[in-house]
Amino acid sequence: MVGRPEPGAAAPPTIGLTGGIGSGKSTVAALLVAQGAQLVDTDAIARSLTAPGGEAMPAVAQAFGPGFVAPDGALDRARMRALAFADAGAKARLEAILHPLIGAEASRQAASAGGRPVVFDVPLLTPGSAWRARVARVLVVDCSEDTQAARVAARPGWDEALARSVIAQQIPRGQRRALADAVIHNDGLTLEALGAEVQALWSLWFGTRPR
Repeated sequence: MVGRPEPGAAAPPTIGLTGGIGSGKSTVAALLVAQGAQLVDTDAIARSLTAPGGEAMPAVAQAFGPGFVAPDGALDRARMRALAFADAGAKARLEAILHPLIGAEASRQAASAGGRPVVFDVPLLTPGSAWRARVARVLVVDCSEDTQAARVAARPGWDEALARSVIAQQIPRGQRRALADAVIHNDGLTLEALGAEVQALWSLWFGTRPR
């Protein structure tokens, strides 16, 4: 873990957590929750919005047609993923539907933190994004692209070629690390070692704040 301590500074109320697919970001998020954080998972919010009966589904069906709605009424994620990777305009249309709804729900969840540090898990955290402006510090989970590809290819429905195509379309690792106030290098770490990294960072940023 590489961090930039700020001796004497007040603990920031918000952290933006980001990392590429297969980096281990979700595991780090769970470890931060174990330390006492309130997690706001934007991917989970997006899945809820596009689940059967989800708030975004009427607009999705209108924008993309019934062929992108699965028989159960949820978003056909595989078909939408393929379209979004092939057509930047389609990706932008989907984001225009989802992002305002995600932002509103994220704010609602953050408001229930009760004074605890809030971790916004945001895969698309970039220098110019609204998310960067709303978090006090950024934590990046990083690993090699080979490690990413191997982890993702092990998931059901994925293979290495698909994993690498997704990685290639994400924010470059160097740009992501340039945003960071701290970087956890998650190559070859055991879960125990990763947990120790998270605990050390929590202590650096939040001291003895109770869990």
